[in-house]
Amino acid sequence: MLTRRSIVIGHRGAAGYRPEHTLASYELAARLGADFMEPDLVVTSDGVLVCRHEPEIGGTTDVASHPEFAVRKTTKMLDGVVITGWFAEDFTLAELKTLRAVERLPQIRQQVTLFNGRYEIPTFQEVLDLRARLSGELRRRLGVYPETKHPTFFRNAGLALEPRLLECLRRNRLNHPDAPVFLQSFEVTSLKQSRAAGLRTKAVQLLAASGVPFDTVAAGCGPSYADLSTPAGLRGVARYAHGIGPDKLQVIPRRADGTLGYPTALVDDAHDAGLVVHPYTFRAENNFLPVDYQSSGARSEYGWAIDEQITYLHAGLDGLFTDQADISVTARAEYRTGASAVRRAATRHASSAPNTRIDAVNPCR
Repeated sequence: MLTRRSIVIGHRGAAGYRPEHTLASYELAARLGADFMEPDLVVTSDGVLVCRHEPEIGGTTDVASHPEFAVRKTTKMLDGVVITGWFAEDFTLAELKTLRAVERLPQIRQQVTLFNGRYEIPTFQEVLDLRARLSGELRRRLGVYPETKHPTFFRNAGLALEPRLLECLRRNRLNHPDAPVFLQSFEVTSLKQSRAAGLRTKAVQLLAASGVPFDTVAAGCGPSYADLSTPAGLRGVARYAHGIGPDKLQVIPRRADGTLGYPTALVDDAHDAGLVVHPYTFRAENNFLPVDYQSSGARSEYGWAIDEQITYLHAGLDGLFTDQADISVTARAEYRTGASAVRRAATRHASSAPNTRIDAVNPCR
């Protein structure tokens, strides 16, 4: 019997069931068994941290249907990419509160569109209040896993995320080593500056399967994600962080035919450096699964997501980001009790032959 307990992180809440980054999404993730709720943080023009996946809010709110905000549509350079839309930092909190959230992937998650228009954009403080309330109601200590989104972009706009985040944590008595908090960022500078400014919680360096952190691009020097993922790079990360959040394909890549391959050395190397490993993002729909874990249905239908997650847990994960927390809780339970992989595989392949590879929509973590 296996005894390790990996944490379940509700990615943007319960993004597989409710519009992402809403209080309803976060609450549902907690009620489905998530240990942590993950809010991505951007900032309003009046300096309030709010929860959105990106500064551009056109794809996750109904802002386009508000004629009073039509003139706010603009084009900006976001981390070297030209983006046209509406941006959180061009709105006050009061203005953002007049908007409502919508599903970001309606072609894949048509059932979630049922909840379009029903939920506000929450502030980070509202998420912390929800955490405190649900911890008492559910009688377990829920955590938060905030991410500083595009910190160089906001710093250059005079709206630095880090001091506002630290102030929120301090005000809520969550800035201490035992707090149920992981601060995460794709940018090294954001984590290091937070640590230098007095961050005492755990921190996680997010990684990508390719490319370079934008703070490296902005500075003209610094590590790539490949550099950070080497044994030497991981030892460097351990000087300012407690873990890494890699793309799950850095843990177990896919073969050329889209089937799941074999684990890399990343988990072992990270553990050797004293780091925990929390990969992203686990989703149940065929669209996001390896070919050999897809069902015979459409790309929006569920495949063999529990099996996929158990396979990853066997690679030594300390936690995982998931859009469907209940599925990950089930996978963790089966992994810990040593449920027969042979039985699961036999059932899966008897029920459905693998599809040909489905071209995945960019999951955009």
